Amino acid sequence: MKKTAFITGATSGIGRATALLLGKNGFRIIATGRRQERLDELKKELSKETEIHTLNFDVSDQKAVLNAIESLPKEWATIDLLINNAGNAHGLASIENGNMEDWEAMIDINVKGLLYVSQPIIQKMITQKSGHIINIGSVAGKEAYPNGNVYCASKHAVDALNSSMRMDLNKYGIKVSQVAPGLVETEFSLVRFKGDEDRSKSVYEGFDALKAEDIADLILFMATRPAHVNLADVLIFPTAQAASTMVNKS
Repeated sequence: MKKTAFITGATSGIGRATALLLGKNGFRIIATGRRQERLDELKKELSKETEIHTLNFDVSDQKAVLNAIESLPKEWATIDLLINNAGNAHGLASIENGNMEDWEAMIDINVKGLLYVSQPIIQKMITQKSGHIINIGSVAGKEAYPNGNVYCASKHAVDALNSSMRMDLNKYGIKVSQVAPGLVETEFSLVRFKGDEDRSKSVYEGFDALKAEDIADLILFMATRPAHVNLADVLIFPTAQAASTMVNKS
């Protein structure tokens, strides 16, 4: 019987690449996101490979999250794998010039959204006595960098939650893992720079950045290890990157 993966932020980037790869490798997919038209496109593409169910909600809206999860049909109620992928960076300003709306968006999506989605699914996994949670963190959760302030803080929170989740859920036999990527070429920088395409492109110029498919490949590997194996925390860089602010551009 196929396992079911619940993926947040599945409409673009890492989330979409992961949905496609897991779907092609024996998983049923519950794909979630805010953009219905993109969910429809994903469903059309992936339904050729596997069963897929879509849920349209914003992870920062607690009521919408709970309603969506409760709306799952009985045949989709068992969730074997949760991938907490939804997250955003907004702005790159020093702390004294920071935009409070940007701060709230990052905390609401990256931290509170992860919690809103995780708890009801954790309850299902406890009842099932099995499950695997993979949280998508960042190198920004391992080391701060100039002007990263609140984004780094939100990803440090994900790093801490990943560790404490693993401890809290150990007694239930639930795996908890984190993927912490460095520079991945997705819509991430376009969102951070509020649609400034030139500034966004400059982030990835002069070196080979990771692709969303690279992260999806790692997630598939982590999710398909034997029951006694948990890759608890994996930091993944492009070869050109050695730290948050150290990238060999030639």
